[in-house]
Amino acid sequence: MMKDLINIEMKNLPISGLDVHIIKKYIVKTAADDSFLANNYSIILIKSGQFKIRLSDFTQELLPHDLLVIPKNSFCTIMEVKGRLQLLLLSFTSAFAFENCLKKELVDSFNFLLGKPSSKIALGNKDFLVLSLIYKLICFVNKDALGNEQDVELQRISFNLFLYELKFIFNRSDLQTQNSFTRQEGLTIKFLTILTIHCKKQHSAKFYAGVLFVTRGYLNRTVKQITGKTVKSLIDVAIINEIKNLLENSQSSIAIIGQDFEFSNLANFSAFFRKHTSLSPSEYRQKTVGRFKTSDFR
Repeated sequence: MMKDLINIEMKNLPISGLDVHIIKKYIVKTAADDSFLANNYSIILIKSGQFKIRLSDFTQELLPHDLLVIPKNSFCTIMEVKGRLQLLLLSFTSAFAFENCLKKELVDSFNFLLGKPSSKIALGNKDFLVLSLIYKLICFVNKDALGNEQDVELQRISFNLFLYELKFIFNRSDLQTQNSFTRQEGLTIKFLTILTIHCKKQHSAKFYAGVLFVTRGYLNRTVKQITGKTVKSLIDVAIINEIKNLLENSQSSIAIIGQDFEFSNLANFSAFFRKHTSLSPSEYRQKTVGRFKTSDFR
């Protein structure tokens, strides 16, 4: 059952790239000696029962209120289940994370998502209650999602709320210092850190490769190996997310925003934004305003 849940095809879902389950009675379907590769990032929260899982070379025994992060590409073996196992499971693709993370959450999220060994935390009652409620919120939105803009926006907000809460839980437990990253993972995190700082003004892979003292080819191969996305695509995603934020939350004119992002003219700025969103900046701003407009006062 766990294998099917973690490795579900993420395309044909109400919210593409994100899946959430609240399991009230876990049924063992995977043989004890059957290992599988986790195709997505997954975060498990145990409500009741006991659960033992081997992830690559590490064995984790989970008890009620334990939280476990399963990094992408981990070899998993379900070893033992005891009692009435109830759990909450959130799985997502790297593409969903990059396209929906707020800038301030992006690097922190990948610090614990890439953690080795896979990170387990015993939660206190308050943290368990808060995370459980966020799981239920994401599940509620995902279940009834129709694919419209309001549902996508609410899903993005709830997902960032989930990551925000996880970040503080992991910071308090000080698990960051236990993480051991490969050279490729470390380079990717450094790239993401620099990208969040400079994406507004620097749009070329050459700039980031130069700052990191590697070639563009090596940086691109490394980042794609770790994240599944090219350096250029991640730069574009970061730029689009920043532009969307300004269109939604600032009073700056579209022309000024385009200048702030170093576009040579308004036409190039509009063409770039339309290529990635199918809307012009003015159309996106108008739709954003329309989402929150409840009445017309005259």
